[in-house]
Amino acid sequence: MSWQSYIDDHLMADIEGNHLTSAAIIGHDGSVWAQSANFPQFKPDEITGIMNDFENPGSLAPTGLYLGGTKYMVIQGEAGAVIRGKKGPGGVTVKKTTQALIIGIYDEPMTPGQCNMVVEKIGDYLVDQGL
Repeated sequence: MSWQSYIDDHLMADIEGNHLTSAAIIGHDGSVWAQSANFPQFKPDEITGIMNDFENPGSLAPTGLYLGGTKYMVIQGEAGAVIRGKKGPGGVTVKKTTQALIIGIYDEPMTPGQCNMVVEKIGDYLVDQGL
């Protein structure tokens, strides 16, 4: 299965009539493995900030999580495994695997819980596969 099919067939799939706004699988080094057509153009330092928060949980809380220049307020996550952010009626979920970051961005009517479920399910699968 190609990395793009994880985006197209799983991350961007319809969930109870809703779907992510955009999604990507990005290597720990910031290299794009696959992404949806409308995933924001991010800066390398934004990925570095995310990786730093996985190493030092809470480091993004004071400044926020930035992705494609958009600032998300960091909300509850799982230290070293998941970072969640909120901006207005939408937000972002970032799941860290052994080699990659699974990123899902959503907006209403999708709920934070639906986004978390989609992103973390794929992330957990990839962790189980050693990726």
